[in-house]
Amino acid sequence: MSSDENTPRYGNLYSYKFYLRPTAHRLYGDRFSSIKKIKHHENVQKLLQVLFLNGTCTTWEMAKIKHPNDVSTIRTKEKEYRRLIKGRTDRGKHSSGIMELGLVINDGQKFNKGYSDTYRLSLPGILYCLDVLNLSKKDIDQMAAKYAVFVPKLFGKWEFIKSIVDDDVYKIQILARGLLLDNPELSLEKSPMYELMSYLNFKYRKFYEFISEEDLSEQISYWFYTCILHQNQRKGKNTLSGVEKLHAIFKKDKEIAAWYKEFFKESELYFKNRTKILKNSGIF
Repeated sequence: MSSDENTPRYGNLYSYKFYLRPTAHRLYGDRFSSIKKIKHHENVQKLLQVLFLNGTCTTWEMAKIKHPNDVSTIRTKEKEYRRLIKGRTDRGKHSSGIMELGLVINDGQKFNKGYSDTYRLSLPGILYCLDVLNLSKKDIDQMAAKYAVFVPKLFGKWEFIKSIVDDDVYKIQILARGLLLDNPELSLEKSPMYELMSYLNFKYRKFYEFISEEDLSEQISYWFYTCILHQNQRKGKNTLSGVEKLHAIFKKDKEIAAWYKEFFKESELYFKNRTKILKNSGIF
């Protein structure tokens, strides 16, 4: 793993579910942390929400967003945000910042009367915010626009997808809670969702400790389009099935259709090979 500060430090979706998410809950709060009124949790979550809604910012810009007309408060908050992000060492004791867990990453520098580091949410950081913050649909739409370039097959096509599947776009919050990734009950559905999710985990299994942002973007996107198959609400008279929704997307976006078809074919081949292993095992 690179020691470069600009390198995101996190693993695949399994790693998010079983390590990063529970660790972030412990350090920075879960959905119910507001009840406990832990000040550190509140401060971190407020900072993360600024980055969630506004994308890449310097710490000065973050403070200015929260306190636009108070220079003295901006200076104070700017120092606080920098400390929360990068941590600090006081009397030989180091306090970890948000960057060390991988929720926030350095996104370069801005040059304006000197230079300042810029920061944004990592992809797991986005998932954590979707999990714990009290967000509106408008907030999530705003985030998708700000982070479109980092998840181009999902956030980059957000409004198009939303025009077809409507509120199903917000199923991304299911992944943020660590669900519908490896659930055995998926096998009860009359769809290939269990098989596709199983292959998705197999495809990215070697990236548990470290994954590139591009690969994690792909894994999240595969998860999202596969999750459209999941019908967790009663179907109305005019409601499209999951397969019909995918067909509607594929019909209008040939790039996504070709990309997902390749994943689907990989899944088919994987299970065919596993079946051959059973047949040739000599057990029966």
